[in-house]
Amino acid sequence: MRTQVLIIGGGATGTGIARDLALRGVHCVLAEARDINAGASGGNHGLLHSGGRYAFTDPEAASECREEGNILKRLAPHCIEETGGIFAAVEGDDEAYAADFGSYCQKAGLSATALDPKDAREMEPVLSEKVIAAWQVEDATIDPFRLSLDNMAHAVSLGSQFLRRTKVTGFEREGGRITAANLVETRTGREVRVEADVIVNAAGAWSGEVAAMAGGHIEMLYAQGTLLITHSRMSQRVLNRLRKPGDGDILVPGGTVSILGTTSVRVDKLDDIRPTIDEVDRNIDEMLPLIPSLETTRYVRAYAGVRPLVKSGGSGSDRTVSRGYTLLGHEDEGLDNFITITSGKLTTYRLMAERTADLVCERLGVSEPCRTRTEPLPQASAARWTEPGVAPKIWLKGHERDDHLLCECEMVPKSAVDEIIDSLNTENGVTPGLKAVGRRSRVGKGSCQGAMCGLRLTGHMYDRGIYSGPDDLNGLREFIGERWRGKRSILWGPQLAQAELQEAIHCGLFDLELRTEKGSGEE
Repeated sequence: MRTQVLIIGGGATGTGIARDLALRGVHCVLAEARDINAGASGGNHGLLHSGGRYAFTDPEAASECREEGNILKRLAPHCIEETGGIFAAVEGDDEAYAADFGSYCQKAGLSATALDPKDAREMEPVLSEKVIAAWQVEDATIDPFRLSLDNMAHAVSLGSQFLRRTKVTGFEREGGRITAANLVETRTGREVRVEADVIVNAAGAWSGEVAAMAGGHIEMLYAQGTLLITHSRMSQRVLNRLRKPGDGDILVPGGTVSILGTTSVRVDKLDDIRPTIDEVDRNIDEMLPLIPSLETTRYVRAYAGVRPLVKSGGSGSDRTVSRGYTLLGHEDEGLDNFITITSGKLTTYRLMAERTADLVCERLGVSEPCRTRTEPLPQASAARWTEPGVAPKIWLKGHERDDHLLCECEMVPKSAVDEIIDSLNTENGVTPGLKAVGRRSRVGKGSCQGAMCGLRLTGHMYDRGIYSGPDDLNGLREFIGERWRGKRSILWGPQLAQAELQEAIHCGLFDLELRTEKGSGEE
């Protein structure tokens, strides 16, 4: 395979780079070891930052968030809900910080309006009666899966290629140039060789490992963050504790649910990232003073992501490491055509992609300017099913008589699954599985967490001829195993009863014991 640019990593930044370069007429191949947003881009809380969270600790990053957030609201409104946000302090919080918050925002060029505590509680009734100070900011929420899927779909429509489940195993180097990358399809074992003029390493937390294969060096820090998903939406706005960034200090509405987070725990390895009971408890305990009802809220799932941070000296908390991005040309390591982009935030993905594409074009001798700052992001039809609550709206407007629901919790119909499968069949011949469908829709994300829809979806895959023999039931095992990873740390109350029912059905009735694959980071 021959291309101008090989991009490694299918998160928001990698897919953003692919679209940016495609708009400049540069041909790209994007290779992802697992699937779209399998790393940090799929393990975050979906917050489109106003910048308020970093106004005190990192004002430069806060300003970038404000500017990029405004660009995305204008060019990708279908991915965004402009919820607004509230920062609120309760009795016992740092009153000086609460009083000075507005000045911190002003210095960073952010909008922040003081609220009377009573008005804040009327706006968001879940807030505690012990609120002593509140500020209104321009936070919003964004669907990271639709964002990346739309970016990749647009890049592919312009001639780029997407290699899903294709992992880099090494590079061929002549002097200071990488001449080719060696990859392998993780499902089939088929080897792929890609010749490229420039290699872009956008592998997130795995950037250090990819750079090492090329002869480069990046000293990475890994900070795991655990988040919880509530059964229903608890607030209309993003709710933040009015204090310096810490654990369990934000509740983000996401369609029909809310997301509570997040922790920051240093980890040394990336092969077993999963939410822990301690982090779950910490998130709830830290936010309880602001939102007392969290103590009795039903949680349907927890999940964990890893922040890829670049070490820059010092030994302070991971919270103090800049959330700005790192762009490396690796010239000082004798590499002429290898580029790494890592760290940063979801909100600033477009800027990171632009700066990376600028450097790529400089090395290719391409003079076309960036267009993602002004050109709207097109909506890919198959990507629309990721938004919570959107499937019922579409299905209830009208559907064919035989278009029955495969996922009743989230009301995902057969037609949606077929649309997703058909879109996946255009990608490098890798057979789509249940996890790929789940990543592109709300299947399995409701209160039953795949207990019922997993079986229906598997049956549909057999009906379509995608699955054929008993070995294909491993797809159901993988799908249920991934959902189990998110349930094991929140098993109390109704969700415990739900898990017992799921075990009775899948293990007791169908004898589908789960198998853990060590080293893959997945079950």
